[in-house]
Amino acid sequence: MFAPSQEQVRRFFCEAWSKHLAGQPLTPLEAQAADWIAEHPEYHQDLVDVDAAIAAQYTVEDGRTNPFLHLSMHLSITEQVSIDQPRGIKAAVDRLAHRKQSLHEAHHEVMEALGEMVWAAQRTGQPFDGPAYIDNVLRRASF
Repeated sequence: MFAPSQEQVRRFFCEAWSKHLAGQPLTPLEAQAADWIAEHPEYHQDLVDVDAAIAAQYTVEDGRTNPFLHLSMHLSITEQVSIDQPRGIKAAVDRLAHRKQSLHEAHHEVMEALGEMVWAAQRTGQPFDGPAYIDNVLRRASF
């Protein structure tokens, strides 16, 4: 399992964005990252200075979303959908995107469900509950 450090994650997003802006070739993962970064202009300034990005602290008290966590969740959901893991996530996200008329907005809803699943697993000490996660996404697609 690949478990990059916080610095590696931040460096990856900064470098992917820099390469995108310079018109340099991107790996497939960098291209996905650049696509999601492009959807979030509010994060562009956070990604232009690698050293500042590595040093930045994002606390609840600041009232700001951590752009690197947010973008990482987009990539995680993109990967889940691409391999349909947990089984059923692709159909659930497709259904939610259709209802929202936006894959981006659907991802934000899925992030909420993903966060709830992770929180529940941490709280109970149990493994992730994939079926409950899928059900949560499907519920969001239904209202």
